[in-house]
Amino acid sequence: MNNPHKYPKIIAHRGASAHAPENTLPAFQLALEQSADGIELDVMLSKDNRLIVIHDSTLERTTNGKGNVLDHSYAELKELDAGYHFGDAFKNTPLPLLDEVYEQFGGKFKINVELKNYHRPYDQLPDIALALTKKHNLLDTVIFSSFNARNLIKLRKAEPKVQTGLLCLPGFAGALYRGGFGRRYRYDALHPHHSDVSQNLVQSLHKRGKQINVWTVNKTDDLLKMAGFGVDSIITDDPEHARKVLDNLNI
Repeated sequence: MNNPHKYPKIIAHRGASAHAPENTLPAFQLALEQSADGIELDVMLSKDNRLIVIHDSTLERTTNGKGNVLDHSYAELKELDAGYHFGDAFKNTPLPLLDEVYEQFGGKFKINVELKNYHRPYDQLPDIALALTKKHNLLDTVIFSSFNARNLIKLRKAEPKVQTGLLCLPGFAGALYRGGFGRRYRYDALHPHHSDVSQNLVQSLHKRGKQINVWTVNKTDDLLKMAGFGVDSIITDDPEHARKVLDNLNI
């Protein structure tokens, strides 16, 4: 898990999603090949409580399916094509389970698991995801993130060693989490949108022993700006481009 590259670390947003269908095994494999330091992915529960890797609560944008994820069993979801909107090269790419991601990529780089239970905030998603992570002995290399602080509190109570990241909405909506209100939560990292990041915010978090992992940074100017601020990780759709930009810096 040593990082041979300069900081900030590069985290592939839903895998190398600029070049492969988001949140799929091919996107994660491409991120690995492009020397990303980690991947970010999204998980939610299927109707039968399987951990499905998908961002949206509905199926239309990223697959050839229709309806809500939580209304379908895993047997139904695994038949869908997650490469449907991405061209013939990725035809018949399945939606992966988190278990499959852990099997293929666990221990190879950092995995940021965003818990996507915003429509069912009291479901068992945190418990099931934590149990699977412990089963694979990946507590040291997995960080759980969520816009729902309740998820992070629940994880911390269940397992003090868990790593957590508090996601912040952009602009005014996320101001409370970025400010003093967010300090009540025992998170390891703050995950703000890059447009809300300042040198003062980075320094304040580092003084408190917190990391700052910013999303979603794709443009060269923004990559350079975040690196100059000294953020810990940059979450990007295009890890190959980010690597080229950051490798030219003397950090």
